[in-house]
Amino acid sequence: MSSPGRIETSHAWQALKKHQQQLSKSRISDLFAGDPDRFDNFSLQAPELLLDYSKHLINAETIELLVELANQAGVKAAITAMFAGHLINNTEQRPALHMALRSPLNQSPEEQAAHNTLAKIGAFVESIQSGEWTGYSGKPITDVINIGIGGSDLGPFMVYEALTPFHSSKIRCHFVSSADPSHLQQTLKGLNPENSLFVIASKTFTTLETLQNAQAAKQWLRPSLSYDKDLAKHFVAVSSSIEKATAFGINENNVFPIWDWVGGRYSLWSAIGLPIALGTSMQYFLDLLDGAHKMDEHFQNSSLESNMPVLMALLNIWYLNFFGVESQVILPYIQNLHLFPTFLQQLDMESLGKSVTKDGDPLKVKSGGLVWGSAGTNCQHSFHQLLHQGTHMVPADFIASASSTVDIAGSEEQHNHLLANCFAQSQALMQGKSLQDVEADLSGLGYSEAEITALAPHKVISGNKPSSTIMMKALTPSALGALIAVYEHKVYAQSVILGINAFDQWGVELGKALSKELFQAISSDEICDKFDASTNGLIKYTKKIL
Repeated sequence: MSSPGRIETSHAWQALKKHQQQLSKSRISDLFAGDPDRFDNFSLQAPELLLDYSKHLINAETIELLVELANQAGVKAAITAMFAGHLINNTEQRPALHMALRSPLNQSPEEQAAHNTLAKIGAFVESIQSGEWTGYSGKPITDVINIGIGGSDLGPFMVYEALTPFHSSKIRCHFVSSADPSHLQQTLKGLNPENSLFVIASKTFTTLETLQNAQAAKQWLRPSLSYDKDLAKHFVAVSSSIEKATAFGINENNVFPIWDWVGGRYSLWSAIGLPIALGTSMQYFLDLLDGAHKMDEHFQNSSLESNMPVLMALLNIWYLNFFGVESQVILPYIQNLHLFPTFLQQLDMESLGKSVTKDGDPLKVKSGGLVWGSAGTNCQHSFHQLLHQGTHMVPADFIASASSTVDIAGSEEQHNHLLANCFAQSQALMQGKSLQDVEADLSGLGYSEAEITALAPHKVISGNKPSSTIMMKALTPSALGALIAVYEHKVYAQSVILGINAFDQWGVELGKALSKELFQAISSDEICDKFDASTNGLIKYTKKIL
């Protein structure tokens, strides 16, 4: 096995370079024509999901070489190490054990801690949804406002939106993350302090944006309260710092734990997911965990060639490093998944946005690409033009459900139109439209030769653009859990092959540190000349306006 960070020197990597030169001359549509069983040969089922990866520029040899690459990178051993609790986050000397949060077992210390917390969450959700827990005036809670940022916001917010058909009729959830005060102000507009509960989600209880919004929420509540102790009826926290949370005014019994072995972008399965359970039900939250656990088992136990996250990781590496692509587009043809591309941006780009190996050596291959996207069919009328006729190759992940959770007149027909659009887009990306076909169409419509010559080049679509399609029966909590987990494990597998640490984010920390000094400069009456000319100029302009 090659040493970490040197996968580009491996036999499989070198073989893939030669293989790409040959295969790049092929067309995906021709690969289908030569293999009537191509869908069966290049599709895979795992718990809750079907992955169709037949519309990729690959053949059996490609997969064989990619799997050999994963073998040479030690992916199987790395999966075992993660589940065993090894310190795979080497820069922070921590394990990554988010899988324990959704494990039905209760054996390891992490699993025991997770089960104890689930019991606490369940009791709390029951007290809120039954009306037993009341605000300071004795009225039941109707609105929960989650205050967090990053993984403490993106995960629970995305899941809550995705599970709209499963929302509780008693509780509405709202999510505030931005340091812009208008975010909190607009969220609270129309809410009643008597019926509002704030969840302050911060592992250390020191996150600047979260604490600023928490303090503003406290000020919003205070005029309505008779005593400061009534604040505790309207605040709970998810944090590892009980001391800081109680100093804020939160009852110690209402601080839900989170641990160092849970990274922020992997934390929605923990008490960070409290708004999910409050806004749906405890059972739906448990179903979400169960779907993810089933994907954990698939990732841990499947051979590499039939391992859905590993194959997804290998396809990303194939295009990033051998075709020179820069980005990947995520296209959920399920409106309730409209926040899923944003969630994946953090999961993928924060994890894979690295330029050194785990050993600290310069990375000599491409790590992760840009991740972006939007929900279909809206995106067809915005950026799909670039996908079809632009000069970029942008591999796409289409995500769809075979059935809809909506049950109203005409919904089945409408859902079938949605699926037809989804399948048509991936088909069009693959096959395109040749100049000859365009000319024949225009001729059939009665265009003159001169008109055809002028117009035809503009209607040519090159095709040969790769895509995967991930299907589920319906977007249920369990299916959503599996979908999120498959991308989590895809990111880890990709990081192992590249030899990088997927669980730290030092670039994010730099921005936090710099902002503290800049805040002092903006707030000071003194002339600022201690930074670069651009920063100094922006601060001076701001002070002039203020």
